[in-house]
Amino acid sequence: MNRALGLREQKKLATKAALHEAAIRLAVRDGYDAVTVEAIADAAGVSRRTFSNYFGSKEEAVLYGDSTRLQSLLDAVAARPAEDSAWTALRAATNSVLRELQRRCRECRDEDEPDWLTRARLIRSHPVLLSRQAAAYASFERALADELVHRLPQESGNSVMRARVIAACFLAALRVGTQTWLDHSTDASLSEIIDEVLAEAGRRFE
Repeated sequence: MNRALGLREQKKLATKAALHEAAIRLAVRDGYDAVTVEAIADAAGVSRRTFSNYFGSKEEAVLYGDSTRLQSLLDAVAARPAEDSAWTALRAATNSVLRELQRRCRECRDEDEPDWLTRARLIRSHPVLLSRQAAAYASFERALADELVHRLPQESGNSVMRARVIAACFLAALRVGTQTWLDHSTDASLSEIIDEVLAEAGRRFE
């Protein structure tokens, strides 16, 4: 956890993460439709009111991990050197975020906690979660395009439109890579598959 954060903020983040993990764990164990906000709060050891201070619904609690990963990716793109092209920044940032995700998974390995593959399949199998995830991705796409436009040559034409196209293609590539990993038995890791897809998709943007 970021040492620059104050103790109060660290506790808030820890509570939010605990609620998210409880929501995921219950949804996998009991079925998403059977999970209630009260059950999530009880499993996290907090009150129903505390849950409402952090999330507006159980959907938000389940998808919190997705939203934090998207923010981490946006931050990683912004942190790339200014001389990186838009696609180079996207590919490097994605590799960095996925490596960190894998590191945390190794450090926090717990047989009782659903792995990343199980979490992804949970979201994929419920239309309401997919719908909310799609809305979050649409918002992320706009924010990502705003970040990428500064990396495009201004003399190349409509840089704003090009940034939006690149952001949309990038998210499509992530979706293809993730679905390939989910659908097919392979020894390749998620990061390896996504990097291969990004390399192929980025040929026109390098």
